[in-house]
Amino acid sequence: MGDARKRLRVSVVLPAFNEEANIRQAVDEVTVAAEGLFAGHEVLVVDDGSTDATGRVADSLAERDSRIRVLRHPRHLGYGEALRTGFLACTMDHVFMTDSDLQFDVGEIALLLPYADRVDVVAGYRLNRCDPLMRRALGYVWNILIRALFYVPVRDIDCAFKLFDRRALEALELESVGAMINTELMVKLARRGASVVEVGVHHRPRRAGQARGASPRVIATALRELLLIRRRLAALDVSG
Repeated sequence: MGDARKRLRVSVVLPAFNEEANIRQAVDEVTVAAEGLFAGHEVLVVDDGSTDATGRVADSLAERDSRIRVLRHPRHLGYGEALRTGFLACTMDHVFMTDSDLQFDVGEIALLLPYADRVDVVAGYRLNRCDPLMRRALGYVWNILIRALFYVPVRDIDCAFKLFDRRALEALELESVGAMINTELMVKLARRGASVVEVGVHHRPRRAGQARGASPRVIATALRELLLIRRRLAALDVSG
């Protein structure tokens, strides 16, 4: 595996919204892992309109390392928009996405690498989800709803630990601005026949900052986008 993984050139996309307390460590952990695992890499921090010092901290990191780029939204546009901005700016052959909240050990990307040249997507799933009870309950209900409406090729649809062949992403037109982006991404990849392998990874409690996945606004946006994507995919099926 050592020789194979050292051939990989990987763009790492880190969406960040008000992650001042986490972003420096998140980028440092990504950099250490990438230097040990890849032939080349870049880190794309997408500052999604943060109102704290996230952007300033990210800028200071970029000043010392040319492999780090900061992409900035003028206002908070949502998790989906942050991922889309990052994906569009990637220049390497593979794309790895994770969050900036330090809930994953980025070093475990090594577990995904044996499959990187063999499939379109290597998707992590959380072996031990370490979120508050309410968020875990909402996630459980969300997964049931998604599976009732779509074919989903992974067991943990919202796990933010995925490695893509960039060519698979280039063919997609993503519309979601919020948390629905993970579902839309995997559903559309599955409909295009993308090959997927799942790998278990460990999850860590959030130690700083504020999780927003269970907020009423995020949930409402996800439900609206769920219905929209469902209608549009149904229309494509009819026209096809």
